[in-house]
Amino acid sequence: MTQDNRKILVTSALPYANGAIHLGHMLEYIQTDIWARFQRSQGNECYFAWADDAHGTPVMLWARAEGKPPEELIDRMNEQHKTDFRDFGISFDNYTSTHSEYNREIVERIYRELDAGGYIERRPIEQLYDDEEGMFLPDRFIRGTCPKCKTPDQYGDSCEACGSTYSPTELIDPRSAVSGSTPVLKQSEHYFFRLSAFEDRLHEWMNSGTLQPEIVNKLQEWFTDGLRDWDISRDAPYFGFRIPGTEDKYFYVWVDAPVGYAASFRELCERTGMDFDAWWGPDSSTEMHHFIGKDIVYFHTLFWPAMLMGAGFRTPTAVYAHGFLTVDGAKMSKSRGTFIKARTYLDHLHPDYLRYYYAAKLGPGTGDIDLNLEDFVQRVNADVVGKVVNIASRCAGFIQKRFEGRLSAELPRPDLQQRFTGARTAIAQDFEQRNYQAAIRRIMALADEANRYIDEEKPWQQIKQEGMADHVQAVCTQGINLFRVLIAYLAPVLPFTAERASAFLGVDVSDWSRIESPQLDVEINTFQPLLTRIDPLKVQAMVDASKESLQATPGEAAAPETPALEPIADEIGIDDFLKVDLRVARIVAAESVPEARKLLKLTLDIGDGTRTVFAGIKSAYDPADLVGRHTVMVANLKPRKMRFGTSEGMVLAAGPGGSDLYVLEPDEGARPGLRVT
Repeated sequence: MTQDNRKILVTSALPYANGAIHLGHMLEYIQTDIWARFQRSQGNECYFAWADDAHGTPVMLWARAEGKPPEELIDRMNEQHKTDFRDFGISFDNYTSTHSEYNREIVERIYRELDAGGYIERRPIEQLYDDEEGMFLPDRFIRGTCPKCKTPDQYGDSCEACGSTYSPTELIDPRSAVSGSTPVLKQSEHYFFRLSAFEDRLHEWMNSGTLQPEIVNKLQEWFTDGLRDWDISRDAPYFGFRIPGTEDKYFYVWVDAPVGYAASFRELCERTGMDFDAWWGPDSSTEMHHFIGKDIVYFHTLFWPAMLMGAGFRTPTAVYAHGFLTVDGAKMSKSRGTFIKARTYLDHLHPDYLRYYYAAKLGPGTGDIDLNLEDFVQRVNADVVGKVVNIASRCAGFIQKRFEGRLSAELPRPDLQQRFTGARTAIAQDFEQRNYQAAIRRIMALADEANRYIDEEKPWQQIKQEGMADHVQAVCTQGINLFRVLIAYLAPVLPFTAERASAFLGVDVSDWSRIESPQLDVEINTFQPLLTRIDPLKVQAMVDASKESLQATPGEAAAPETPALEPIADEIGIDDFLKVDLRVARIVAAESVPEARKLLKLTLDIGDGTRTVFAGIKSAYDPADLVGRHTVMVANLKPRKMRFGTSEGMVLAAGPGGSDLYVLEPDEGARPGLRVT
């Protein structure tokens, strides 16, 4: 390693400890891993330190429901996560949990430094309290209408629609996500981090090239509104670290979650003998790169660097945000089988397939990524198997059968080899800039060129001609060496395939420094299939395995194949009909009501405001599939108080029941609020 080699710490946003990993999560982790593997392929000293986000109210409530200590549950989930990541080829150097002594020590160290610097204030606040559950409500356990854009069903700390942040007490019509009840205001002393004191330093940091342009533009909006001091405390009961010197105050989960990056790396340093302060000190010459989703930008680009500044730590070199994942053009859906867990995918398909497809879609921006399952099959089969692996397969057969596995001593087209190795700089730049899709395009263009070369030479014909054996050996040697360059470029993306290619060639293909020297006059090992084509039936099996059961509840009679129509009701007069006010409504939010077997909770836009309606359509619809659709509702139905809340109308649906229910939709062009006549 030369003095020019970089020292890099890479992190990914911490997965939460109360749920399984799904393909939406894997988008980020694969993106991060490709970049880390690429850095190592360039000879850089690159570490990937990471952890489960283990604290907060969700874990506490999960433990309460299971009747088990939270420590037991998060340890179990931690092992599941690590297994999923290893099987997907995620090359983390350390994976731990935020519920560790390393994390506790660093969190308390940061807090004491901030407090000593005058950046912590204590003041009474009014906070939303759930009387039924006997607890103060965390921000994410309060839902209501955004005070800025008026979008309903938003979290208590930020709006997913407009990106605004606010206090939970500013929500319009707040409700508890724990009990469904209306919370009450209750006073409590809280601890605040003076984020406003770092406004100038943060502004300078964010404009220093650390962030994507789209993120800088978003941050400018927050700076315009003025940075608010950050409530970093939560009242008991809470699963987390107690604030030093208190009995019933805990660090908010977003305080110790990013500290998990440092704690995980500290644990790695203890194991390997590295100097933690040399990497995390304010004058460190090392690099630190965070990969996150665009939904948590606020915490990683304002709170986190400000905490580090105030506590005497270095700030991130860069923070990279990515978009969300859709499947077949829509949000992941359990009923359609497109809410796919990482383990379900691995039970049916090779991890390199998904790694390649994500890479082929990922650019340096924050746009959303679509996993189109049909395109997924076609693209992987055409590119990876049909182009790259095919080169090795075509050439290895001749080398092994005709030349006892030995490559020729010279290349017939050294200029072609030079063109392939000469693409290294441009491809490396693409990977460095996280423009994986551009890198893939360059690599596949080279693969096309390699296949054209073999097609033009036609070794399968030339081998039949007398005196052409040496030339065929040289052509196939050329093909093998072109393949070697291609698989080296793809090694960060296809680690398992690259590992098998290394065994076949007898060299480590992941080291890009070796591609300048072709393999000549050496024996290669027996070729084994490196990666086979995706079987579409396996994709369908994965989707089927991911589907929620939509069968009728046991004991409920199944509807006949052709259900009998209900008889027409008694006649009414026009005056009776005109009493019913039918309005076009747009479904802006939909969620399941866990306590009710048949009900979905819908938030409906009817033009002049929103209504909440509880509809008995749970058996027929996944909530995510309803959002954005138009329907028809009875707008003047007297509100009905229910155990789960008040229903302010009725949605029109047809069908006998069960899964055979069909929400009525107006024709295209109808807008919310129009009366149905």
